[in-house]
Amino acid sequence: MFFLKAMKRIVKYAAVITALVLVVLVGAGFYMLSFALQPSSAMDAKDAEAYEYMEKTYPHIRPWLDSLRREGALRDTVITGQEGERLHALYAAAREKTDRTAVIVHGYTDCAIRMLMIGYLYHHDLGFNILLPDLHYHGWSEGRAVRMGWRDRLDVLRWMDLADGLFGGNTRMVVHGISMGAATTMMVSGEEQKPYVRCFVEDCGYTSVWDQFSKELKEQFGLPAFPLLNVASVLCDWRYGWNFREASALDQVARCRLPMMFIHGDRDGYVPTWMVYPLYEAKTGDKELWVVPGSEHAASYRDNPGEYTRRVGAFVGRWIR
Repeated sequence: MFFLKAMKRIVKYAAVITALVLVVLVGAGFYMLSFALQPSSAMDAKDAEAYEYMEKTYPHIRPWLDSLRREGALRDTVITGQEGERLHALYAAAREKTDRTAVIVHGYTDCAIRMLMIGYLYHHDLGFNILLPDLHYHGWSEGRAVRMGWRDRLDVLRWMDLADGLFGGNTRMVVHGISMGAATTMMVSGEEQKPYVRCFVEDCGYTSVWDQFSKELKEQFGLPAFPLLNVASVLCDWRYGWNFREASALDQVARCRLPMMFIHGDRDGYVPTWMVYPLYEAKTGDKELWVVPGSEHAASYRDNPGEYTRRVGAFVGRWIR
């Protein structure tokens, strides 16, 4: 009798402890979702501050920017997203009419304006038409949360279609992304492509959302991936319709059949440099790798604008003459 009572107490206490642990894990999972996918900085990247940042960080592009704005050549366009949200992009036609077109994708908590240095590369230096979207929940686009490139890939495919139409149809197109935008570019690359898409350039993208969040969880909070990341991934699937494991640039790159250039700084501590190697190995067919000496995260163009332009121009020029 005593033994049965003791066992009942143990089972009761175990159930209470288990319930408490689950409550704590779910609470921590929701906190992680909010922390990672709803940063206020993603919505703070607005015109004045973003342009000021660009002109300070990349002073050589200021005359070009001033000229575009003075002439009204840098224009706005919108589409309706997957959840009925308003998605925004900037675009500019080349100075001389051409079918060569670049769709340029920004990184985590950034915006279209803060990718205009790559816009300069394609528009000013290479003579391309350009379109730069604000991803869901970024810049002037609406949205519920950051999608880390995964659901964004479907929006970028639509932006690519829009860019093709804006610039006359039958364009020859490159998609170029940095950081989360690079992961988005790689995720796009694994989908079925329209005939106008010719190549991709990814600069410091992560292998997968799971890998990137695992790294951040360990570095920022000293925690292992299990069990918190597993719980947060399930909650993300329930709330936003996607999970961390399926959001894999590595898997998508393995499906890519078009040429891709991989760029990564060898001092990148945010998206670790090691990630570029499995990505490069997963890509079959035409590809090129440039590991940039001394560059930290998303700084390869800033540190080496001339060489970056030369290398990207040569790679893209092989597929878009």
